[in-house]
Amino acid sequence: MSGDVGGGKCSAVATGNGTCRPSDGGDRIRALDGLRGLAVAAVLAHHGGVSWARGGFLGVDAFFVLSGYLITTLLLRERTRTGGIALASFWARRARRLLPALLVMVLVVCLVAPHLMMSSSDLAGLRGDVPAALLYVANWRMIFRGTDYFTQTAEPSLLQHTWSLGIEEQFYIVWPLVVIAVMRVSQACRGRACTMLLLISVCGIAASSALCTAVSRGPADVSRVYFGSDTRALALLIGCALAVMLTRSAGHGARHRSLLTGAAAVGTVALAWLWSHVDGTEPLLYPGGLLAGSLATAAVLAHVVTAAGSLVARILSLRALVLLGRISYGVYLWHWPLFVWLDAERTGLGGPSLFGLRVAATVLVATVSFVVIELPVQRSGLLLLRRPIPALGASVLCLTLVAGVAISALPSGPRSGPSGVTAQEDTATGPAQGNRSAGPVPSRPTDPDHPAGGAVSTVIMGDSIAWSLIHYLPPSPGVAVHDVTRQGCGLALGSPYRYFGTLHNVSRQSDLRQAVDHHDPDVVVLFFGRWETMDREHDGRWTHIGEKTFDAYLRAQLDRAADTAAARGARVLLATEPYNHRGERPDGGVWPEDRPERVDRWNRMLRQVAAEKGRGVEILDLGSRLCPKGAFTWQVDGVRVRSDGVHLTPEGARWLQPWLTSQLKGAAR
Repeated sequence: MSGDVGGGKCSAVATGNGTCRPSDGGDRIRALDGLRGLAVAAVLAHHGGVSWARGGFLGVDAFFVLSGYLITTLLLRERTRTGGIALASFWARRARRLLPALLVMVLVVCLVAPHLMMSSSDLAGLRGDVPAALLYVANWRMIFRGTDYFTQTAEPSLLQHTWSLGIEEQFYIVWPLVVIAVMRVSQACRGRACTMLLLISVCGIAASSALCTAVSRGPADVSRVYFGSDTRALALLIGCALAVMLTRSAGHGARHRSLLTGAAAVGTVALAWLWSHVDGTEPLLYPGGLLAGSLATAAVLAHVVTAAGSLVARILSLRALVLLGRISYGVYLWHWPLFVWLDAERTGLGGPSLFGLRVAATVLVATVSFVVIELPVQRSGLLLLRRPIPALGASVLCLTLVAGVAISALPSGPRSGPSGVTAQEDTATGPAQGNRSAGPVPSRPTDPDHPAGGAVSTVIMGDSIAWSLIHYLPPSPGVAVHDVTRQGCGLALGSPYRYFGTLHNVSRQSDLRQAVDHHDPDVVVLFFGRWETMDREHDGRWTHIGEKTFDAYLRAQLDRAADTAAARGARVLLATEPYNHRGERPDGGVWPEDRPERVDRWNRMLRQVAAEKGRGVEILDLGSRLCPKGAFTWQVDGVRVRSDGVHLTPEGARWLQPWLTSQLKGAAR
């Protein structure tokens, strides 16, 4: 991470990699490298699905605190040494430290992504993510990237992790300006009085950040709070405040050492608990948990800076942690795309073996990046890189060139589907399975308001899988289809439910009774099951299909839907659910909703209902059609039938058309 900005014990300006220039006479504090290493290890463990690292994502906040502390320390020391702050030089050093490795990572991701991603909209989304990452506004891009159903349930972008880099770079731009402004409030400002004014300013801004978090907080605003520059600035500002306080108390460390030791002990315990227990959806995170984690980090940081020989400092100075901390920026840059690419399906591994492979690959690539890219640029004697203005100009030029090459390597965006909704093949994202073209989006099979004369009038009600079938199904002679599908809703009502391990709220169902009364169909197809296989809160407790009470509830919902569908004499077809493979858990396993036994139990329930209700209700065995060998598959008869492991492709819908048309006509007869 970009928290690698200084050694913490330098008497003058540090180079970008955290080491002091030889002429400075300063030494690097190994414990700070160790703290960086520990923080990035927590992030790796969290993204790798390690069970005891549920809150490992809070390692990012440790980097924020470190950045705030180190940058403020460097700025204050520069002002003491030179009487001012050279902004252009500061920004040029930041560009030399951070930009080269980021440019390479973004370029590689864009060159490799077309060969890995399934969905063309993933690639189209990446086209927008590239400039956001390179301009360090990725956090705001993630907030405003989209709020529709498919975006909410899609897998994260390959560049999503650059959100934290954006927040830090925004801090690097704004914070020196704040420091300079405070210093110039009074030309007579000197010594402790000046630092007190700065401390008051930091506390005031931090209070504003906490207020922004409180105002933005809400069930639907987690992303806004988590990615917001204003809300996440609190951790950075805590680091800034720590730097100012330690500067003011220079020479009086012994007086406060016992207090700092006690605070560090409490902070260590707090970090261990937060990093191991707190989930990203926990309400206590906003703002209490994030604030507590940042304060705990600051306590540990203050202790190791003032007591280099302490037990905590010696542990953090272990060689493995220090070395990991030295390359932590590259580790953070590369770990996310490598973790996505090295999944269980490609490697055939899972659990600890998969995690070990991912970590080894990440450390290897990060080491190469550090040795081949980062260090040479920082140590280069080229005047173009050493002089502030030419260095900043070269940065802008490189940004422009890399952005152009990266974006041109990605296919153009998807076409819009009916009603302004992006086509399903393009919007539903999933695990990488090769590059496919989505093809044109067909019109609806038959205009519901003008059904063909003599055609079998069919109402199809279901969730997003049924939606993808209808909107890609070519016009079917002799069949008039009326769309009553709705993305994100099933027969099971109530909230919340867990999808991809995160909490979501259920949508309201479309009105089946109204559709049947309006269209008076010959056939009604009920195509549900995806949402019935998810973990869901029901009657005040979490449950899932297979538990007796919840099964009884699902059976009642299914009976009610079948009776409603048959109310005007229509034949009712219960479509079986195919096996799904929407994605992998971080440890390479399958999410609960993708477990085959849950799909089997739902399909058995469908068959029981059909058998008990008699000839008016039959089974439409779509599940066996899409999974002919009794297991999930991407292709059937050489045709790619699933776009993201759940939804149908246009090719799959065209392949299904003859069989489906025959089934509908047969049911009507």
